[in-house]
Order: sequence, then structure tokens, then C-alpha cells
Amino acid sequence: MDIISNIKGAIRKMLGKSTMESELNIDIAISSKLEAKIREWGNIYENKAPWLNKDVKSLELSSSVASEFVRLTTAEMKTEITGSARASFLQEQYKKMLKNLSDNLEKGNARGGIIFKPYVKNGQIFIDFVIQGNFYPISFDDTGKIISIVFATQKTEGNYIYTRLEYHRLEGTDYYISNTAYKSNNNSSLGKKINLSEVPEWKDIEKEVKIENIEKPLFAYYKPPIANNVDTKSPLGIAVFAKAVNLIKDADEQYGRAIWEYEASEKAVYASIEALKPKKEIIRDEEGKRVKWETPKLKERLFKAIDISKTNGEDFFQDYSPEIRDEAFWRGLNKILERIEFNVGLAYGTLSEPAFSDKTATEIKTSKQRSYVTVSRMQENLQDSLEDLIYAIDVLTTLYSLAPAGAYQTSFEWGDSVLTDTQVEQTIQMQEVGQGLRSKLRYIMWRYGLTEQQAQEELDRIQEEKMSNQEAFGFNGIEEE
Repeated sequence: MDIISNIKGAIRKMLGKSTMESELNIDIAISSKLEAKIREWGNIYENKAPWLNKDVKSLELSSSVASEFVRLTTAEMKTEITGSARASFLQEQYKKMLKNLSDNLEKGNARGGIIFKPYVKNGQIFIDFVIQGNFYPISFDDTGKIISIVFATQKTEGNYIYTRLEYHRLEGTDYYISNTAYKSNNNSSLGKKINLSEVPEWKDIEKEVKIENIEKPLFAYYKPPIANNVDTKSPLGIAVFAKAVNLIKDADEQYGRAIWEYEASEKAVYASIEALKPKKEIIRDEEGKRVKWETPKLKERLFKAIDISKTNGEDFFQDYSPEIRDEAFWRGLNKILERIEFNVGLAYGTLSEPAFSDKTATEIKTSKQRSYVTVSRMQENLQDSLEDLIYAIDVLTTLYSLAPAGAYQTSFEWGDSVLTDTQVEQTIQMQEVGQGLRSKLRYIMWRYGLTEQQAQEELDRIQEEKMSNQEAFGFNGIEEE
């Protein structure tokens, strides 16, 4: 029987809070205001912002901000699980997740959070990435971590929608998971409760299970390190671009103005209809017969026909080639982009064009520090979440007897090239080692992202190889007279 299953199957829309609360006798810990904002951020990220139209196109700034933070956060990330045969199995499962981390983390950044939820299938552990808005938090611990939550998954067959609610809750060191299934002919209600066995994919899922001696939930929640100013009482996260939504709207509209400037100032020739060849086609409208005019074989958009009967009767042939004022529009757009960078915590020049900027060296350095601080906090949050995920994977490995018991160690290396030049930093540290100002052990830990134990083992191997080479060449370290 399955203790925890995957939750594949998109929810068509967020199920009503009141329906969930009354059915499970719970209180969902998300306000209507925050719920609406999560939907709004999702629409903006998916280029469905309310201000977009035929004249205002998306610059996709929301996805650019979300993806750039992922790049900066994970570009130099090195993480590994080591220490035993058990650790090797955990590492194998962990590596599969890391391959899909970046894309899903971007979506989580755009919605304000993401949950990593492990499940077992065919003797292997896989990870579901559940984006904020598709789960229902119930309660939190004193640090703001979710300890009680409902996951929902839906399946459609014919005219019926089947919904499964998977309710997780940590009470002390006891962990409870309950599954209930429902059948409905519409998506606005859960419908009637049914047995899990009525849906083939759910027939092996446990209805209720209790797991003892659990320290953490069997899932991990990541959120961007940004204060929630939508619902200040909520521990849930907000989108990485949440504090720049109005500026993103301004940027899209300014971009539309710049494009219109090119279109409006496009070279054209205004010519009387006598200068153009009439087409044979005659169309009729409310005013009677009207002739369509054929333009020369150059691009039709180059020529604009006018009826001289509506002028002074003289022949009319005029070139239209106005001055383009694009420089002012692009400078205006660049100022908006700089403000977006400031609001979201990115360095100047990430979205904006440095050539337009008149920033001083001090301002640029400060902006890099701002980006470094933001990214460093994201790395801290992500590391905490990944450690929680590894714990959950380890628990499932024990529950399903997937690998022998054994200890494990996790290591993380993030790098700091956001602020410093890694090659320069490495040169400095090597010089410090050579001058005896820094230990070889600490250098290896920094350079390769190893734990202290791993670094010591590496040093021991180096020393063994050195001694072996000395013996092979007959040098014992004693100089003969």
C-alpha cells in the first residue's frame, strides 16, 4: 500500500476554501486577498496581465525576474549526499530532483513559493513540485514552516471529475496522512465521497496512516525571502516581482509607446488616387460604388491613397518621413527598468541598459551588494528547504525499506560571484594558504564544497600519495651528507 502518492493532475481552479474547510473540518491558513494575489501573479507570469492588449505587449519582465533569481541562486550550486550506502541511494534520488529544480523554482518564484513533495514508485523516490496556489496550508510552526497541509489532485473521466485530498499533519512527533476521494459532475464542488478504490490509480493508497518519531513534515516548502506585504500576518511567501507589478505595467506600456513611435513615423508617400492604378474590383457599400486602388509593386504600406476631391482639387503627392523620437522613449523605459531592479533586489544593468545609465561607481557597487544580499538569502532558504526534503526522502527510504540503514552528510557550495570574481578570490585564498594564513583543510572545504570530514579525507589521500611517490623514488626525507 502507498503511504504517500504523487499528486499529478492539474487542478482546474483553486477549490473553494469553504468547501474544503467544511469537508475536512479545518481552517485554511490563506486569506482571500493573498489567494487573489497568487492568481494575479500567476496570470502576469503567464503573459495574461490585465493591461495587455493589441497595443501593449508583454516584455515578459516577470518571468525574466523569476528566472534571473534562479540563475543567480543556483549557477554555482554544488550539493551532495555522502557517507554510506544509504547516502548513495539518497544521492541517486536527489540528483534526479536537481535536474528539474531550476524550471520549477522559477515557477515557485513567480507564485511566491513551492513545495517539494517526495513519493515512492517502483522502488524509487520521485519529487512532485507543487506551486503555491495548488496546495492548502493549514498550520505553521513557530518558525513559519508549514506543518499541516492539504494537497489536492483531480482526474477527469467522461462527465465526472474525481478529486483526492491528501491531508498531512505533524502533531508532536506523530505524523498523520489521510486520503479521501470525491466524485462530482462539476468543478465547483467536491461532490459525494467515494472509496479510493473506485479510481484505479488510487486503489493502493492508504486511507489513513500514522508514522511515529517524525521530526519534520514529509515535504519541504521554499519561499522567496521577501516580506509579505499583501498579508502581513501570513508566513507564506510572495512573488519575487510582487513589489514591482505596477512598474512592470508601466514598462509594458512604455514599450508599447516606443513601438508605436516607430510605426507612426514609418516612411510613407501620400498620393492622389489618380497616381495609382484602379483595380478592376468594384465593391459596394452604403455610399454606393467605390473603387479599390492598386498601389505600385513596392510595399503597399509605403503608399497612402487620398481623394483629391476632398482637398483643394490640386494634384497631391507628398512624402511623409517624420523625425523619430525613439531616444526619449527608450531612456524613459530604461528608468522604469532600473526602478524594477531596485524594487526586486537586482543589480542595475540586469534588466536595464547600462549605456543609458549615469550611475556612479558607488551606486553600481551598492546595487551589486543589494543583489548579493537578496541572492544569499534565497540560497539560505533553498538550502533549508533541500535539507528538509532530504530528511523526508530518508524517512520514506526507511518506511519502504529501499536501502540499508546508515548515516549521511549533506554538503552545499553556493559561490559568491554575484559580488566577487571567483578566480580572483581563489588566487587570494591560495596565496593565504602558501603564507600560512589559511589552513589547507579550510581551503579545500571552500574550493570544492566539501564537509570537514570529506576535506580531511582528501588531505589524507594527498599525503599518502606524496609519501608513496617519495618511497618510489627512494627519497625518505633525510638528506645524506
